[in-house]
Amino acid sequence: MVLKVFGNPISTCTVRVLACIEEIGLEYELVPVDLTTGEHKRPPHIHRNPFGQIPALQDGDLILFESRVINRYLVRKYGKGTDLLREESLVDSVSVDQWMEVETQHFNGPISTLVFQHVFLPIFFGGSTDEKVVAAEAEKLGKVLDVYEAKLSKTKFLAGDFYSLADLHHLSYVHYLITSTPHGSLFHSRPHVKAWWDAISSRPASKKVLAALSFSS
Repeated sequence: MVLKVFGNPISTCTVRVLACIEEIGLEYELVPVDLTTGEHKRPPHIHRNPFGQIPALQDGDLILFESRVINRYLVRKYGKGTDLLREESLVDSVSVDQWMEVETQHFNGPISTLVFQHVFLPIFFGGSTDEKVVAAEAEKLGKVLDVYEAKLSKTKFLAGDFYSLADLHHLSYVHYLITSTPHGSLFHSRPHVKAWWDAISSRPASKKVLAALSFSS
């Protein structure tokens, strides 16, 4: 049975799931959800995700929401050979868990705000970038990336010398930040962070899904 992903190809969270599916090599159907008409807030989508957000995944009778949870499910069911969670090693798997948590708790907040301010706010909501918010969030992101730079000076990827969901979960927001905002230097000025980004963004699965993210500020 073909997986169904309900979402939008320019949505950061949808792309997070699509990147995982492509990395594993699964067949899927992307079912568009039109955010501009509020389709995500009405049935039937509201029954897939009670918070009215995208994406949602349907695998047979199972329906899941929350992109990071969807990815852990996909790897555990279909992608054990990919080692994206490293569950055969307790130490490695805990490292993956730790850096996935870092992405959620420390990285996602500032970078998602920067992308919203520069990309989604002006393009979809007709708003203007708040430079005070941008300055504060760029400073926060820089401090997080200082931690990444130190870690990546010791290992090729965040959880170790292996690619994992901890790296994959960064793809969509970093791509938007580098290609569609003035803050690419936050990554390019840190040599180990830049090398890491070059490595994870050049993977065939990454290139396939990131090609759809083509806005410019």
